[in-house]
Amino acid sequence: MGVYWRAHFLLSVLLFVAFWWEGLCDENAAVYIVTMKQPPAVHQNKGLESWDFKASTTSKKDSTVLDLTKKPRNNTKPLSYKSYLMRLQNTVLRRTLRGERYIKLYSYHYLINGFAVMITPQQAEKLSRRKEITNITPDFSVRTATTHTPEFLGLPQGAWVRDGGPQSAGEGVVIGLIDTGIDPAHPSFVDEFFTSKFSIPARFSGICEVTRDFPSGSCNRKLVGARHFAASAITRGIFNASQDRASPIDCDGHGTHTASIAAGNNGIPVIVAGHNFGNASGMAPHAHIAVYKALYKSFGGFAADVVAAIDQAAEDSVDIISLSITPNRRPPGIATFFNPIDMALLSAVEAGIFVVQAAGNTGPAPKSMSSFSPWIFTVGASSHDRSYSNSLVLGNDLTITGVGLAPGTTGDDMYTLVAATHALKNDTKANDMYVGECQDPTHLDPGLIKGNLLVCSYSVRFVLGLSSVKQALETAQNVSAVGVVFYLDPFVIGFQLNPTPMRMAGLIIPSADDSKTFLSYYNSSLVRDDTSSRIVQFGAVARIVGGLNPNFSNIAPRVMYYSARGPDPEDTSLANADILKPNVIAPGNSIWGAWSSLGLDSAEFQGESFAMISGTSMAAPHVAGLAALIKQKYPGFSPSAIGSALSTTASVYDKHGNPIYVQHSYANSDANESPATPFDMGSGFVNATAALDPGLIFDSSYDDFFSFLCGINGSAPVVLNYTGSTCGPSALNGTDLNLPSITIAMLNQTRVVRRTLTNIGTNESYVIGFSTPYGVSLSVSPDQFFIASGQKQSITFIFNATLNSTSASFGKVGFYGDKGHMVIIPISVISKIIY
Repeated sequence: MGVYWRAHFLLSVLLFVAFWWEGLCDENAAVYIVTMKQPPAVHQNKGLESWDFKASTTSKKDSTVLDLTKKPRNNTKPLSYKSYLMRLQNTVLRRTLRGERYIKLYSYHYLINGFAVMITPQQAEKLSRRKEITNITPDFSVRTATTHTPEFLGLPQGAWVRDGGPQSAGEGVVIGLIDTGIDPAHPSFVDEFFTSKFSIPARFSGICEVTRDFPSGSCNRKLVGARHFAASAITRGIFNASQDRASPIDCDGHGTHTASIAAGNNGIPVIVAGHNFGNASGMAPHAHIAVYKALYKSFGGFAADVVAAIDQAAEDSVDIISLSITPNRRPPGIATFFNPIDMALLSAVEAGIFVVQAAGNTGPAPKSMSSFSPWIFTVGASSHDRSYSNSLVLGNDLTITGVGLAPGTTGDDMYTLVAATHALKNDTKANDMYVGECQDPTHLDPGLIKGNLLVCSYSVRFVLGLSSVKQALETAQNVSAVGVVFYLDPFVIGFQLNPTPMRMAGLIIPSADDSKTFLSYYNSSLVRDDTSSRIVQFGAVARIVGGLNPNFSNIAPRVMYYSARGPDPEDTSLANADILKPNVIAPGNSIWGAWSSLGLDSAEFQGESFAMISGTSMAAPHVAGLAALIKQKYPGFSPSAIGSALSTTASVYDKHGNPIYVQHSYANSDANESPATPFDMGSGFVNATAALDPGLIFDSSYDDFFSFLCGINGSAPVVLNYTGSTCGPSALNGTDLNLPSITIAMLNQTRVVRRTLTNIGTNESYVIGFSTPYGVSLSVSPDQFFIASGQKQSITFIFNATLNSTSASFGKVGFYGDKGHMVIIPISVISKIIY
């Protein structure tokens, strides 16, 4: 009942907030994220959780304030540390801004101690002078960055078998997804398929919001929690209540898609446009899902809302947080790591939560990485070996490859090609773009098109959502065409065209060059009247070979051209960090996933229950699901240990045993490839089965990451501001962190690097082998060792520059055990200086 009250309370204040916002906007108000000195709950000693703090009295006359976080409370009960922090926050606001207007949006208390508030710059200046306040940061915007991928990752015969099959894979693990919400009615998230015991972990304390479009009963043993966070968007006046919905319901589709990839039920039929494309499964089909909606279709999202979602997910005790989101800009300041989202995630790691984030879709340029910090596991996007392609066989015996999840034309019969612009009624202008895109049948002459193939232009308007393939298909049906052929407008270059579902024969020609070839044949085959130039005969013919059956012969994986690349930028000057990003790559291209019944993100899949979309957004939940399998087998693993298991067992080879390649452009991607480096693929392509038996792990703790932050020049005040802790005399640089990789941004003559390994397997002897980066010499000590189960082994690496160079070079170190374990870490050295 309390959840229902809260959701409706927030809805009821929307109009009031808009009024309040209008007044503040006159004073240039903005949303700020404020942190305070007292440590958050996760840093506090558990003994403080039951402190009986004396409740301070408040007066409504002190200030004019709207607090969206306030709930009815019985003040006779002792205050928890959480309540104590909230009281302190409110007291500081009240005393500093006495008699002034402001809007408190969120109270953060679990991962960071602070709040989000709408105030003017002058009020922000007042707050910054308070001794209780450590940091004030303007809010910033963020954005969103499968039937076969379980087989491509080897789950049915490998990792799932070790976990007892898909019916138990991921059992007891809760994955928290911060995204656009979820469609709870989708069969990927129901719990009725589970005949075995499937109980919600007792430690999980999340709730399920109840609203009109997310009714009671939406959650179950599979979907164990669902909430939404939109206060920052609401106060900005950009929240569209009818489209974005102030509830956990997914009106975009993205969140439903990513949730199903991570932990959707196994064996769900994928029926799209009336065609059956097999059965879908998440990576950890028996794991639980908790959804924290902080992204929306019409505007994306804001950091204040995302931090609130992260804070709540951690307090709810999720095991894994998956973020298929990235900031819209590189964080300002002395280092990219110091931003509210990354610092909240650092505290989540301290709480034992494994954090996965999409690398971003900003590739292929170097330093395009949108996920920065070493405590975050960053995932780039790769292809997999399945593809759907159909083809157009022309009357001149040329065959053009197309995309389209569509049937072909009947048999070997050839059909006449008729362009929409050449089949107009007398009162229609031929240069009407909307007509050429086949969006309106009323201007077309059915007598010219009936029984023929309708030719349409695929312009940038399709990419922008102003035109749709679905509408063109309706046009074709209305004029009795047997199928549709879309040729590519030249201005669409640079956009990836995913296979599009069609209920009739059809395809899209995705290449500008092939489109020119097609149009040349079509135009040269027209017969025109010599006097009037009027078309008297359509001479071009073709047939469509269908694309409903998948092809598994692709060379894969490949690093996709859009996947963000390293080196990891340490600051806005693009100085290189001693941190490897991305960590790994995973399937992210043309991924089938569940789709919300209200999903609007892809017009072509609107109304369907599954969609095929691409991006690093799809790669991250693959890894989140695989991490759940590791967490299930090793419940005591730290977040760094999980990341190590995934990294050291990753493969740098494709399915044919050749080096993984990286695409450098969308156009002619196969001709613009080269062998991938760690800055493209991190440690390589995830190997789910091997990650469950890594042999050795590289572990790091919160204290290590804290020392790393303290080692950044001039960072001590910022570290204190975010963590409430003071930097000590010892500090680490990025190379000193015990990561499953070695990255040296600048090798000035020599560098000593140490790593510590922990054996989580049986007693084993290891031999070390390595390949050195160009321009570098390397010695390793010891070069072989015996390590008992549960014991640690320290390894020393000495790097020496052998030439002056600013070009990155790469190598690797392999630990080869006599029980079959192979533990591989990549080496990356950028600048080398010998004098």
